Amino acid sequence: MDKRLFLQSLGAAVALVAGGDVLAQTAARPIRVVVPLAVGTSNDFVARTIAQYMSVGLAQTMVIDNKAGANGIIGTMDVVKSAPDGHNLLVASVSPLAINMALYSNVPYVPARDLTPIAGVSLTNNVLLVNAAHPAKTFAEFLDHAKKNPRSVNIGSSTAATELQIQTMNRMAGTDMQVVAYKGAPAAINDVIGGSLTAVLADPGLSLTQTKGGRLRALAVSSLKRNPITPDWPAMSETLPGFDFTFWNILVGPAGLSREAVNRLNGAANAALKQKDVVDKFAQSGTIPLMMSPEEVKGLLVSEAAKWAKLAKDANIKPELVQ
Repeated sequence: MDKRLFLQSLGAAVALVAGGDVLAQTAARPIRVVVPLAVGTSNDFVARTIAQYMSVGLAQTMVIDNKAGANGIIGTMDVVKSAPDGHNLLVASVSPLAINMALYSNVPYVPARDLTPIAGVSLTNNVLLVNAAHPAKTFAEFLDHAKKNPRSVNIGSSTAATELQIQTMNRMAGTDMQVVAYKGAPAAINDVIGGSLTAVLADPGLSLTQTKGGRLRALAVSSLKRNPITPDWPAMSETLPGFDFTFWNILVGPAGLSREAVNRLNGAANAALKQKDVVDKFAQSGTIPLMMSPEEVKGLLVSEAAKWAKLAKDANIKPELVQ
């Protein structure tokens, strides 16, 4: 063999081996999954659950990185600024990816522009809970009671989303129920049990626990349709047609993530969501798997941003500066 041809061939072989090593090292790197809320939240729970099973499918470690603060903006911006190499992802809820843009004027990102849609994760709703001794046995009776007792019915709210639900309820039902702010749903639940608060909007996991104990009664769920995990609990839309406050979590990455990486991650996510263990764990918190294509996730980001902007406008909520 000609010496120059031999050296060229040797160089190409070395480059190929080196390239393979780089690819292997890249694949071996852990995937960091940012959760923009605190440990123990429902967002954190579904992220940890799906990451455990995706790790198996990808043969790659996934590490949860909780970066709470500023209504999810801190964690979201961490991923927005990350390299689009498939090793920095975000599992986030409707709050930082849709509601924030409706309520705050200085959000530094546009989800549909600054993030790459990958996969759905979970879908759930809120539940309206009252004390078991409350005279209303149905959501319709609860609204009727509120109309007959203006400004005397108060509902605990621990997020901007639940406050917007109450305001929308008032607008659609012609009631004047009062919002009482809490730092978390558990404190509001305790006050409903104690009798100093009329009702609370809580997540299905807490609601299932409290209703089984017999101290609280579930009147309705906030989603457009009944939650299959709690089919006996009516949807508020059955009394207020069109009422729909559904809550979701999705998997996204920074803008510019390759289609190859998106497809690989989407496949792993959807495979994880089909696992019985995942379905069962989600069900314990009143949550169902949300299997979506990247295109469906993109459509969700666009439609939900428009939906929440309209809800805020209809409720006369003016965007404020996020703290």
